[in-house]
Amino acid sequence: EAQAGAVMVPEGASQEMEMLDTNASKEQRFCKFSEDYKQVYLSLTYSIILVLGLPLNVMVLWLSWRQSKRWSCATIYLVNLMVADLLYVLTLPFLIITYSLGDRWPFGELLCRLVRFLFYTNLYGSILLLTCISVHRFLGVCHPLRSLPYRTRWHAFLGTATTWALVVLQLLPTLFFSQTDYIDGQMVCYDMTSPENFDRFFTYGMVLTLSGFVFPSLVILVCYSLMVKRLIKPGETLMRTGNAARTKSIRTILLVCGLFTVCFVPFHMTRSLYLTLRYLSSEDCQLLMVASLAYKLWRPLVSMSSCLNPILYFLSVGNNGVRLFQELRHNKVGEHPAGAKGERPRGGQIWVLTR
Repeated sequence: EAQAGAVMVPEGASQEMEMLDTNASKEQRFCKFSEDYKQVYLSLTYSIILVLGLPLNVMVLWLSWRQSKRWSCATIYLVNLMVADLLYVLTLPFLIITYSLGDRWPFGELLCRLVRFLFYTNLYGSILLLTCISVHRFLGVCHPLRSLPYRTRWHAFLGTATTWALVVLQLLPTLFFSQTDYIDGQMVCYDMTSPENFDRFFTYGMVLTLSGFVFPSLVILVCYSLMVKRLIKPGETLMRTGNAARTKSIRTILLVCGLFTVCFVPFHMTRSLYLTLRYLSSEDCQLLMVASLAYKLWRPLVSMSSCLNPILYFLSVGNNGVRLFQELRHNKVGEHPAGAKGERPRGGQIWVLTR
């Protein structure tokens, strides 16, 4: 086996699922430090995300389904975002149980690969869908008339289908890299890959970071920068939207940028550092421990996007979503949920200038 760096071996009974997620053999153990915090920290954070994310995403999907037979472009993108979140949230019970058991994976090889695949599907699916939403908003705000033929429901469905296809194709290798093994007599599920596959995984992981995070982030940054510049600049088209609409638009931009800053940027930075140190055969155990700690602290926080994305939805629909929810609570079964005479406002419309 090729050697790729110092191996982290936690002291005590608590073993991490990816503790041998390096390219060193299981017999070689250089760096020893305790990671007992994971049994409480990861179990607790994943439990909070499950408790918050499951009802929020189910509610958004239910409201979207009852809201209108004809979804807007924004609703199409957001519903797909909620589906990605829901698929991931449904895998959290497996992780919670595993970390509570001290990293012992009792669910077998198939679920190990599926859970890892769904984690990255949610992560990069969310990023690409947010990129689609950003481009759609950019066209609606900066080029409302010229882009009108391209901001249709058909293009929205095409964009989401392309997004899912790209994500699945990019992440198919994770089904190969993710696998189980027996460490000290107990089954573990590698978070990344087995030791002997680390060299190939490092290359794949860096390419995935570029294609799934760096490039989409640049697109989002450019789109939102140009949008903010346009929104704060007085103009005939924008003045018709009113100050309230512009404030709402800028607030939504800040929310998405905040979501990226809190959830996605630190995760990819710490993960890339963590992988690079091991690939370069770093024997600085202190540095490796700091990189490992940072990565594991941010890893569950990236999943907080599953709770923040529904907030993005409710911000986008504004009072329409609240009004719809209240009407659905009070209407009897069989009644139209709202707007029987065609007066119901269309929800999911993030920008005044979008279709």
